[in-house]
Amino acid sequence: MDRPSYIKSRYNSFRFAFKGLYAVFRSEPNMQLHVLASVVVLLMGYGFEVTRMEWCLLILCIGLVWVAETFNTALETLTDLVSPGQNLWAGKTKDLAAGAVLLAAITAVIVGLFIFVPYWADYVNVDL
Repeated sequence: MDRPSYIKSRYNSFRFAFKGLYAVFRSEPNMQLHVLASVVVLLMGYGFEVTRMEWCLLILCIGLVWVAETFNTALETLTDLVSPGQNLWAGKTKDLAAGAVLLAAITAVIVGLFIFVPYWADYVNVDL
């Protein structure tokens, strides 16, 4: 049996990865909220003309939340597959994965506040 070429197998890997991203963005309401929040953050970053370092931090935080939500979705899907009924451990697994997303989101909010509060204060002429 012939193995696929290196290029073909890399192509398939990317194809499957994009298929997974499409699935999470399409089917998960929480991911859709993360996307909306990301758009707001990116527009604020553009509007306030944040520095390069601040852009790096904002993009890193956006990526962190999206990755956490994607892993959460994968773990929930796998948990539902292996434990379709009520199960204490399955519930705990799903809670832990959701908690990881919450931690990522809280971290992103804190970083966003550190970046944007001074810009907001300057915008409304408030001394901090």
